[in-house]
Amino acid sequence: MNEKAMFQLTYGLFVLTAKDGEKDNGCIINTAGQVTAVPNRISITVSKENLTHDMIKKSGKFNLSVISQRADFELFKHFGFQSGRTADKFAGYDACRRSGNGLYYITEGTNAYISGSVEQTIDLDTHTMFIASVEDMDVLTDDLSATYAYYHSSIKPKPEKPAEQGKTVWRCTICGYIYEGEELPEDFVCPVCKHPASDFEKVTG
Repeated sequence: MNEKAMFQLTYGLFVLTAKDGEKDNGCIINTAGQVTAVPNRISITVSKENLTHDMIKKSGKFNLSVISQRADFELFKHFGFQSGRTADKFAGYDACRRSGNGLYYITEGTNAYISGSVEQTIDLDTHTMFIASVEDMDVLTDDLSATYAYYHSSIKPKPEKPAEQGKTVWRCTICGYIYEGEELPEDFVCPVCKHPASDFEKVTG
């Protein structure tokens, strides 16, 4: 089974933001879409490991910022490669505004935002799907939306160096970090994006 077939699906990339009390947070997701047009509803699917997940489950509100092709890798590092449980992602971060629901949406590297109010939740073991009515939305720029495929081809940094002849390296499929060695430890965690060994691919020179 070639799991890279999943990369051929044409889904987008988004910054999902929420708020709990005085704390704002956001994370990167790639599973969002319109469910019905009348009434206007969208769905988002979020890992239960993310703090943003817990905030949405508690508050029932979120903003979805649609990432555009003008986004750079720093946006993904900022919202995707650090945890809101240990970092304040909005401390000193100015590329955002509050919408009518009081939550932040992202203004740089995005082309639209949608404010959702949760109507239904579906437990998917490791994730929760939230079905939400659209409370507000706006188009920010005419820039094209970034697909997952576009992220891999044009935004994610290319590997710094290929495997030398006769050597084996392991490349993180998320951020491109290279680990040198014949075997990758099962408990290895990428020092850049914090993804596990399962997200590395073996490259032989």
